[in-house]
Amino acid sequence: MQLTIKATGNHITELSHLLAKNPNNLYERKQKEHIVRIFYETFNHSELKMTTYVVPDSLALVKNTNNTYDITHYINDREFAVSSIFTSFIRNAFGTALNGQPKEEYIEWVSHRYDFEFSFGPIASELSDAQIQSLFEPLGYKVQIEYGETNYQFNMKERSTARFINIEGNVTLQTGLRQIFVLIPVIDNYKHYFIDETEVEKLERYGEGWLDEHPERELIFKRALRFKELYSPLEKTGLTTLPQKKVRLNDLRYSKIIDAVENLSHKKTVVDFGSGEGKLSEQLGFVDGVQEILAVEPSQIEVQKANRRFEKLVGDSQFVMPTNHFGSLFYKDERLKGKDVIILCEVIEHIDPERLPRAMSVIFNDYQPKTVIITTPNREYNSVYDMDDKKRHNDHRFEWTRREFQQWCANRMENIHYNFKFDGIGEEHPQFGHSTQMCIFTREEESQ
Repeated sequence: MQLTIKATGNHITELSHLLAKNPNNLYERKQKEHIVRIFYETFNHSELKMTTYVVPDSLALVKNTNNTYDITHYINDREFAVSSIFTSFIRNAFGTALNGQPKEEYIEWVSHRYDFEFSFGPIASELSDAQIQSLFEPLGYKVQIEYGETNYQFNMKERSTARFINIEGNVTLQTGLRQIFVLIPVIDNYKHYFIDETEVEKLERYGEGWLDEHPERELIFKRALRFKELYSPLEKTGLTTLPQKKVRLNDLRYSKIIDAVENLSHKKTVVDFGSGEGKLSEQLGFVDGVQEILAVEPSQIEVQKANRRFEKLVGDSQFVMPTNHFGSLFYKDERLKGKDVIILCEVIEHIDPERLPRAMSVIFNDYQPKTVIITTPNREYNSVYDMDDKKRHNDHRFEWTRREFQQWCANRMENIHYNFKFDGIGEEHPQFGHSTQMCIFTREEESQ
């Protein structure tokens, strides 16, 4: 899968600085086990031709799916088609151009228009040629669609179904790339990532100045966002702007947990299990009454990110600096005993179900905190996301319905003395409930 950028005219050499790629060097990076290569075929004062292509590692993609033994993964065209996979792989390589942030002396060329020709493919799309043209022509591009030739003697077809798209127009480099990065995932409706409110933010950022007036904007929104709760406001109201920016679900989780901690009479010592890069621990550091935060995380890379996050707040008199601990739910740590609050935010679904009882025994029987807060996805809500048969993340070992989660929580109480109550996080659907479910366990003597 590849993208070729051609430009002609004056001031062509400035483009290499906007792209942040030296024309004398081969750019090669490993991105999630795939190889991303960028090289210049032509570079002089009047012409530039640069090609970017990705060499996919099919086995790596298979390992990251839940259908490892499905033979179709070895013959699936998605790994080789220009799609959301391709744009995610090359986004970092073109970050300087997409953000319009070259070195200061070249800033003036960000707004300079060039005669560009962008070619990309192969594509796998159910859209007709006319529909594809309708995505680019309103933006001022001349569109040419070519079909790949079939060379196999035993194949009677004269051409394959693989298509290659070539668009020509006079635009800035930043605008051209942003339009391509928005429209490629629209052309190929396959999405390899979980789609949430962050995709709205991406459309706001990359679509600024052109997407709002596009005659096919509703088609673009629907195929880019996919989930009904994200694009349905457009269909119902006929709005001419992007849907109102929503608070991210992850932020809603943190906010709900912080509110729960703030309402506790006991909160001096808090343990954040699976703390990751420290986003929740950081917010806990500003809760009145919290005096100690232990951020427990098994990944050294995530701990390093958390340290950088916390270091930015050194010297803030209102901030309680969290202490990072390498640790696991499966090993007892004397430092974690007798704390006021233990939090597991989106942690349990990453543990094999047969190992969960052991982890819960360590928390409730060995550590015996006054309060335990657990959040986990609500599987029923996946219907709102049009992904009934899929998990929200490849690493999720399970996702429970509300009834399953409530039964599991009740089973935990058979030999321990805690009371518990349930709550939901995110917008509530009348049939499917909240996107995230939460249970707060409180030791009996504390709840009396």
